Amino acid sequence: MKKKVVIGLFILAFMLFSINGEFRDSVGSTVNFGWFSLVPPVVSIILAFISKDVIISLFFGIFAGGFVLHLADGSVFYAFMQSFLSIVDYTLNSLADPWNAGIILQVLTIGGLIALMTKMGGAKAVANALSKKAKGPISAQVITWILGVLLFFDDYANSLIVGPVMRPVTDEKKVSREKLSFIVDATAAPIAGIALISTWVGYEVGLIKDGYEAIGQEVNAYSIFVETIPYRFYNILMLVFVLCTAVFLKEFGPMLTAERRARKYDQENKDEINPSVVNEIDEMEPAEGVHLSIWNAIVPIGTLIVVAIVGFYANGYHAILAGENSMLIDLLKESPYSFTAIQEAFGASDASIVLFQAALLASLVAMAMGVAQKTFTWGQAVETWINGMKSLIITGAILLLAWSLSEIITDLGTAQFLVSLLSDSMPAFLLPSVIFILGSIISFATGTSYGTMGILMPLTIPLAAALSPDPEFIVISAGAVLTGAIFGDHCSPISDTTILSSMGAGVNHMEHVRTQLPYAIVVGMITVLFGFLPVGLGLPIGLVLPVSMIVIILVVYFFGKSVEEKK
Repeated sequence: MKKKVVIGLFILAFMLFSINGEFRDSVGSTVNFGWFSLVPPVVSIILAFISKDVIISLFFGIFAGGFVLHLADGSVFYAFMQSFLSIVDYTLNSLADPWNAGIILQVLTIGGLIALMTKMGGAKAVANALSKKAKGPISAQVITWILGVLLFFDDYANSLIVGPVMRPVTDEKKVSREKLSFIVDATAAPIAGIALISTWVGYEVGLIKDGYEAIGQEVNAYSIFVETIPYRFYNILMLVFVLCTAVFLKEFGPMLTAERRARKYDQENKDEINPSVVNEIDEMEPAEGVHLSIWNAIVPIGTLIVVAIVGFYANGYHAILAGENSMLIDLLKESPYSFTAIQEAFGASDASIVLFQAALLASLVAMAMGVAQKTFTWGQAVETWINGMKSLIITGAILLLAWSLSEIITDLGTAQFLVSLLSDSMPAFLLPSVIFILGSIISFATGTSYGTMGILMPLTIPLAAALSPDPEFIVISAGAVLTGAIFGDHCSPISDTTILSSMGAGVNHMEHVRTQLPYAIVVGMITVLFGFLPVGLGLPIGLVLPVSMIVIILVVYFFGKSVEEKK
């Protein structure tokens, strides 16, 4: 009851605040929302932490954005009515976007694939096999980390596959669902963002190329991208941080509580120990009498991965040939299988379409295997597949609302307003740190790394070139954009990969956010203090990166507390 009152008062305060707002500039013709552009993400994030219900939070965030947007054009009553209509409009527009539709279909299809593997006993067989390798909570977490790193080519595929596969193993070894979802999330966007070949590369390289063209320089954008990797401190340090917490079995903050609770877990007290995960996405139990075989998981998942990799190349290959870039066209015709050609093709591919196609084909393979083994009939296979899709409908709904919020934030000019706060001059050495911090804030508030990169990169490269003639300084600043954007993608409650990671691990979404946020903040602070500030002052990366990694290790070892409580 108290929670509902707080939410109601919060919404009322927002409306009163908005009514008194002035949105137009001095001329009176151009809408400038200023600080009011922050209302939608602030409302969503605050309500998410208050209510622990991400759907309600996103709903009211979109409503708040619509209210602010339309208040500039009419009365309070008009704005109130239009804000409800905005929810429908933005949701429909999000679903109509081919990329978003592909992601929704991909998520649902992979859910169906997981259900098929479950009924065939593949998931349990893998879990049993990994359980033999995983002798305890340390090895269980390390194996999860390794699987996450191996699925480097796409963050969505990582989030959707690693969690469900490793969940039975980590449950058996009494690793909390919160920690599982954190490991999955920390090896999704952070690794995909720095992988030499992934679905991210093309977008990142394209932004770098455009940024350098803005200052009149023609460069090998991919080479610049590779040069930024050592400066992607947050990505690298987060991967090191996860591994250290697993090996040392030391945690702090809410994660420590979750891990100690998990160590006490048994069937007798499961409701008391972890009520957030009583309702599972799926039960991971095979059909009765099924012979357990890891091949019932390896073949479908292998099909998904192989088809995805081949599909990325083929889709990107045809996209480039259909384009107007003569240099890339010549490259693919002359050396179609060179490393450069492959990475360019990967970058140009449409990941949403390719992964949906790969998941659909993998599902058909799983169905055929199950029918051949007489695990189920074709009719039962389709029914199982659909039931698996049903388990992720809630994920699809959350993604749609998150995308809708991102769209209304764009219309309000939230990111541009935050960037404008940097319009005053500053010392050159501070620029990488400030860019990282600003990128983190924008991506956390908007839930999108791509959007953050797209806004900051065209501004950062010209600004860096104006502040310093050193080419390496521009590379450092570009790296700050790319890694700062990852921060929000990793830990924002409205980020799609954050949502997918919690769903895949079978944990309450806000519990996932609450437990991993302190870790993200700590790594972010170390990124600034021991990463971007030193390199901004001119210290060599060969010294800065190892030192920052040592700092991460020391922080976990000395500030973390042992999960295993002394009796």
